Amino acid sequence: MTLSEYALFAFSSLFVIIDPIATVPVFLAMTPSDTVERRVRTARRACVIAAGALLVFAYLGRHIFTLLGITLPAFQMAASIILLLIALDMLRGQRSRVKETHEETIAGVDKEDIAVTPLAIPLMAGPGAISTAILLHNKADTVTKQLTLSLVIVVICTISFFVLALGARTARWLGPIGLKLVERLMGLLLAAIAFQFFLNALRELKLVAF
Repeated sequence: MTLSEYALFAFSSLFVIIDPIATVPVFLAMTPSDTVERRVRTARRACVIAAGALLVFAYLGRHIFTLLGITLPAFQMAASIILLLIALDMLRGQRSRVKETHEETIAGVDKEDIAVTPLAIPLMAGPGAISTAILLHNKADTVTKQLTLSLVIVVICTISFFVLALGARTARWLGPIGLKLVERLMGLLLAAIAFQFFLNALRELKLVAF
């Protein structure tokens, strides 16, 4: 895989799973009485924290596997199931309980500051995004690709901030139908990525030849 192909694959995988567009309605629901300025400030903190969490897991994930005795194919299969569950919920137009439960969403409304949890973790840097970051780092066979992955994570979290900030400023004009349409399209792409992870695991176990 060339550097440009890896960068494109990493960006599409992480952007689809983080899915800042689908996070906007939940973000607004958790900050019903906040001013625009406070919402933007919360979004900025959440995106910085999410980027930090994804970077830490991306670089330390392999060592954690070694300590726990987990093989990469096993994690790839588990990650593919997580991604597929999220994708199915996205295709049905539902907020995935793999990312956060209904109780966590309700609890977020009552919290004074939701930037760390549940907005950054697990809404943005949830198990699906963490799994994807670890697997992408494992596919980075050069230092350049590792640096590219770091840059991709920072860029996606920066884009996420602008999406959340835009949602905070234009909350009253957001179209729920448009958001649902985009979410379903991203769900379809995510389902394909989930199956690709599973096929990669089978290939590493030499159970398939393609």
